[in-house]
Amino acid sequence: MRPPLPAAFLNIPIAHRALHDVADGRPENSRAAIHAAIAAGYGIEIDLQLTSDGQAMVFHDDTLERLTGACGPVKALSHSQAQAIPLKGGVDEGIPDLAEVLELVGGQVPLLIEVKDQDGLMGPDVGVLERAAVDALRSYNGPVALMSFNPHSVAELARLAPHLPRGITTSAYDPIEWPELTPAICDHLRDIPDFEGAQACFISHEAYDLTRPRVQSLRDSGVPVLSWTITSAAEEAAARAFADNVTFEGYLSNLPG
Repeated sequence: MRPPLPAAFLNIPIAHRALHDVADGRPENSRAAIHAAIAAGYGIEIDLQLTSDGQAMVFHDDTLERLTGACGPVKALSHSQAQAIPLKGGVDEGIPDLAEVLELVGGQVPLLIEVKDQDGLMGPDVGVLERAAVDALRSYNGPVALMSFNPHSVAELARLAPHLPRGITTSAYDPIEWPELTPAICDHLRDIPDFEGAQACFISHEAYDLTRPRVQSLRDSGVPVLSWTITSAAEEAAARAFADNVTFEGYLSNLPG
């Protein structure tokens, strides 16, 4: 039996990579951005990458260049090395690990965790990061859900933690936007064929592609549809006609009430 997505994920807008704004000292996926989202009452979306010693770090990119002053792949670093690398635009902040973020959030707001693809081609070479995430969540109390673009990762999460809600992050899979994937892989993933096999219970879909018939068919059948990434109030209004909630950045979404 698939666990339902908690209602909080449908009712509270979700801050993409937490409520980040480097102009205010809050980089993506940083402690400062997480604190700001909690203070504002928003849900939080974070990303996980894997270290060389099997630890889950809260960081979006595969490599360090865009978000830090260092270079190279995250997976080449140990846990302690990653923690010591300052985030650009932060105030003496290194890369946080998942355990620390779970302690910071403490169930105060919904937490949506994206497990980044470690296979490289959305294939089956996964498992270590998924296990690290599940291990960190064993004692966590609060609304939480996991998701990944890689359906194999979602299936592994279902195997490791059948009680936790999990979903597939989905996309229009324009090959121009996904140069790391072959056109054949894009064609396969575009129509979300693995939803049942991965035992997913929701999707988070690319905002401009929400009208895709497959997406709306899933929604009509009762599958919750989240959307990414909304960047204005006008985009949010348009998305809400076709999705149950938004993941937003660059503006402040309206909270219920």
